[in-house]
Amino acid sequence: MNRRTFLALAALTGATGPLTGCGTNTGTAPGRPAPPPRDPSTPLRIPPLLHPEADADGVRTFELAMAAGQFALKPGRPTTTWGFNGPYLGPTLRASRGDRIAMTVHNRLPEATTVHWHGTRLPAAMDGGPHQLIEPGASWTPGWTIDQPAATTWYHPHPHGETAQHVYRGLAGLFIIDDDQDPQAGRLPSTYGVDDIPLILQDKTLTADGALDGDPLAGPYGILGDRMLVNGTTDARFDVTTGRVRLRLLNAANARVYNLAFADGRPLRVIGTDGGLLPAPVETDTLTLSPGERAEVLVDFDPLDSAVLRTVDNGLDLARGDFDLLRFTAAARLRTAPALPATLGGPPAIVPPDGATVRQFLLNGRDNTINGRPMDMDRIDEVVPVDAVEIWEIRNGGGLSHNFHIHEVAFQLLDDDGRPAPGYAGGHKDTVFVPANSTVRLAVQFGPYSDPVEPYMYHCHVLRHEDGGMMGQFVTVEPGTEDEVPRTYRGTGRAG
Repeated sequence: MNRRTFLALAALTGATGPLTGCGTNTGTAPGRPAPPPRDPSTPLRIPPLLHPEADADGVRTFELAMAAGQFALKPGRPTTTWGFNGPYLGPTLRASRGDRIAMTVHNRLPEATTVHWHGTRLPAAMDGGPHQLIEPGASWTPGWTIDQPAATTWYHPHPHGETAQHVYRGLAGLFIIDDDQDPQAGRLPSTYGVDDIPLILQDKTLTADGALDGDPLAGPYGILGDRMLVNGTTDARFDVTTGRVRLRLLNAANARVYNLAFADGRPLRVIGTDGGLLPAPVETDTLTLSPGERAEVLVDFDPLDSAVLRTVDNGLDLARGDFDLLRFTAAARLRTAPALPATLGGPPAIVPPDGATVRQFLLNGRDNTINGRPMDMDRIDEVVPVDAVEIWEIRNGGGLSHNFHIHEVAFQLLDDDGRPAPGYAGGHKDTVFVPANSTVRLAVQFGPYSDPVEPYMYHCHVLRHEDGGMMGQFVTVEPGTEDEVPRTYRGTGRAG
């Protein structure tokens, strides 16, 4: 959907009407009346679980269909949205390390789009980047073998110049990867929807009639909404039945940074980030997630507890406003949780070798460029040998906030403006926040998938910036062949 089409559809669905306050406490836009107090009493919507049995050959077959539908982002006010296998968001996919994946994706939308498997280690032709376009009425059948540690990943559209609008309309879902060899698997909460809870965090701007409002490509960041959604639920409540709950948190917002904390100050025990489990739990009072980042946390409850998870304004331009997200209400009797393991294992540290290649990337928010160049679908920016471990230095040279996502890889934060990675930020990741006028250094581990034609992407995951051109492309090839690779794209630009 191009920008003009989006605005026209917004007008047809009533998105030109007056705005009403939809936030909590200080989450009100300047000049607008204070919103009424929220009543977090709507049962939390849990996305359906799609976990097909593996066949005799170890193949799990998934089917997703993207289509428009009607969904009530504001209670009692259905509006036009997009979703996978339903009107909004998508099912939670679940598979295990070693599984062979047979995926079919149908596009029943009125325009071309893609589906990117964010955080999944897989060949570039299966990655679902902007070159794997699925035309309206067409289907895509990627397949790959899962070979990575247990992790919370996700999937979403990635058409160049259109990602912000497609995600904003509702196309996103979680993809949980299990590792049956993980020695701690049985000691962590794992019953989906009971003590293992997906939380997809988004913000929207809605009209009085409940229609999506605003332009995701306007202004410096697009949309920072004042209506908070968790799994598509506003004013959400979750009924706790166990003494410990695992939260799989995904920031699926277009631009907002969530600075998460419980209103009563209870601790969050972080056990995993984008790329898998941490070596050991890390306790914190607040947890910050920029767009695209994930975290797994454990929270303990006593009988009859009532606790509110919030996002708190920390002075950052992308984290404006204090908003209640979700109330947890504990039953009078709770199932006892096993002792929290002191160590979690987690994937090994990523250590750059002596003489590792160092690549430098300058993010410029004034013109949405990386190293002075906007995204060009026909240009290959970097060529990397398979299985390499490199150092990437990401510098934000301006006054706007950015973050940085690299497809297919796992990386660890070496330092942030010369400071070591703090606590939970030291785990395996694929997306990192890069504040204004700062530099982060990453130890980047590339995968084994050689393809001199189909590229992976790296980009800012503030979707307004990504669509505006803050993105580049790289291919991974056999060591020693880097200089033989053309620096122009030679693929078809369509899903195979």
